[in-house]
Amino acid sequence: MTIQADLSDGYAPGGAPSPGAPPPDPAEPPSTHPLYSRLTPRYVPPRPHYAPRRAPVPAPPLRLSPMALLRVLGLGAVVVVGLWLAQAEPSVRLDALFATLAHLTGLLAGYGILVMLLLMARVPAIEHGVGADRLARWHALGGRHVLTLCFAHALFALCGYAVHTGTDVFDAAVDLMGYPGLAAAAVGTALLAAVGVTSARTARRRVRHETWRAVHLLTYAGAALAFAHQLAGPDLAGGAFAAWLWTLLHTTVGTLLVWYRLVVPARQALRHSLRVTEVRVEGPDVVSVVMQGLGLDALRAEPGQFFRWRFLSRRLWRTALPFSLSAPVRDDTLRITVKACGDHTRRIRRLRPGVRVLATGPFGAMTAHRRTRRKVLLLAGGVGITPMRALFETLPGEPGDLTLLYRAGNAAQLVLREELEGIAAARGAALHYLLGPSDGSFDPLAPQALRNLVPDLAQHDVYLCGPPGMSTAAVAALERAGVPADRIHSEQFTF
Repeated sequence: MTIQADLSDGYAPGGAPSPGAPPPDPAEPPSTHPLYSRLTPRYVPPRPHYAPRRAPVPAPPLRLSPMALLRVLGLGAVVVVGLWLAQAEPSVRLDALFATLAHLTGLLAGYGILVMLLLMARVPAIEHGVGADRLARWHALGGRHVLTLCFAHALFALCGYAVHTGTDVFDAAVDLMGYPGLAAAAVGTALLAAVGVTSARTARRRVRHETWRAVHLLTYAGAALAFAHQLAGPDLAGGAFAAWLWTLLHTTVGTLLVWYRLVVPARQALRHSLRVTEVRVEGPDVVSVVMQGLGLDALRAEPGQFFRWRFLSRRLWRTALPFSLSAPVRDDTLRITVKACGDHTRRIRRLRPGVRVLATGPFGAMTAHRRTRRKVLLLAGGVGITPMRALFETLPGEPGDLTLLYRAGNAAQLVLREELEGIAAARGAALHYLLGPSDGSFDPLAPQALRNLVPDLAQHDVYLCGPPGMSTAAVAALERAGVPADRIHSEQFTF
């Protein structure tokens, strides 16, 4: 189904009249956006005769690109290896060889722990430039490498001590546990291993989210024990500069963690006083939650981004849930649209107006800043329409520049349909509903089917959001249809 431009209905994003609509009656207060029609409208007085002073335009937010972040992290690893080389003493003795390998793997493991903590510190410049989903994947991959380095460090140190003292490995292990610093390091390694085991894909499916998060907090204890162990180790204790640099790195990462994971969320909660104002049914098992607060423009939330929401009701306050904004921030109002697919999301349907909300964010990099082409294709599946709906309204473009493809099993599963059709009509954008079962004989996301709907598909930027299976298949089809991988922008929120 294609919705063509129709400027006769008077709809335009933001509540402004479209070019074909009759001029508003100056005696009446201005209309509000249909999205917020149930909220109390505010009368806007007529403009004064003098020209008001323009508000300063805020500077664009700082964003660190994925490649820039990788370069910085790679440079840090080179510096760590340099510290090891500066203090290494070449020797052909077997115990000395084991010792120097233990020192290298230990330094790299300590640096890797810092990197893992930095990736999850929720620093805005990193989150908005790299994307939360990519950071989560890097964190998971890096965690496996860090554990490997920790075990290699322990093995090399144990073998080196056994060779040096002429004892077997078991007796060497017992002797080493008599040193407090080494015992603390062993405990820290065990804590990190417990985090890694519970984060493995097979184990994660069997562990409740709250349990996984509680175990994950052990990472901080493991990192602290590793730091204490390394300060007493030969590679740092013997060099004042190395010890100073290592302490500076840990202090910096620790400060970022405390600031962005504790101080900033608490400050936002006190400053914005966000509360639920309405829970609106949008379709089968789908509701929109409308929230109002104070000074929400200061959040600088962009369409396509998401927050982690903690609803302070009896059965929801323990968990922060990631949901995208399904509409732009307007009049100190935020909206999310949620599909019931688990215990927590089902409880959201029973929220009542007045419930206090703690919103941490915004996060995500699937915003207008990724755009590189004039024409844009928005591809959504299921409730993945929520960030696409916000982008559909706000991405700059002339008639014909925007196309939205919405994949769903049937017409009853289409969410926010009236809003999408109104935006398409007002903006002269194309809207196609791709209906049918995922296991049907015809695949509407096949490369040729996509080219039939969007003939110049290879000249588009593509924003994609949907279930993991659909997203994976869509990316493969888009690449086969000629869209370069660097122009396919997507994020997955299955953390």
